Amino acid sequence: MGDSYTEQLVKQKTSTKTMLKKFGLIVALVISILLVFVIPFLAILPVIAIVVIGFFWKRWSCLEYEYIYYNGEIDIDRIMGMESRKRVFSTSAKDMEVLAPTGSIELQPFQNLKVFDYSSNSGNATYELVAKAKDQNVRVIFEPNDTILQGMKYYAPRKVFLTK
Repeated sequence: MGDSYTEQLVKQKTSTKTMLKKFGLIVALVISILLVFVIPFLAILPVIAIVVIGFFWKRWSCLEYEYIYYNGEIDIDRIMGMESRKRVFSTSAKDMEVLAPTGSIELQPFQNLKVFDYSSNSGNATYELVAKAKDQNVRVIFEPNDTILQGMKYYAPRKVFLTK
């Protein structure tokens, strides 16, 4: 097996709570704009505040994760508002303890670790990766494609479990 490289983009599903907040923000904006016609000087401040909140809301409500795999190394980046990218997790096959489907028996010894969820929360099959991050073991929930799974299996065959 030669060099193995793949990128996978996973868009996080918008929750009902987020959609309700967005709807409430739109209703508040419409009401405050209508109040501008009744009380011009006092109602302009809420309009400005709601527009500013809406501007930043777009950035926080649209969340994607990109999984970058290259020869046993996996990096996870968080992309906010399709603008800002930040590396949130990085590890290699040699630093990994286990990679298995969520809920599998191989993950039982690691139940008390800190969990980071970098999945879409859409009900797709997720995997958990246990690895060292910042001098402590953590569990990372994500949705790797077959190329990532097979590549990790190639570099760490005794640490990767592909079936429950």
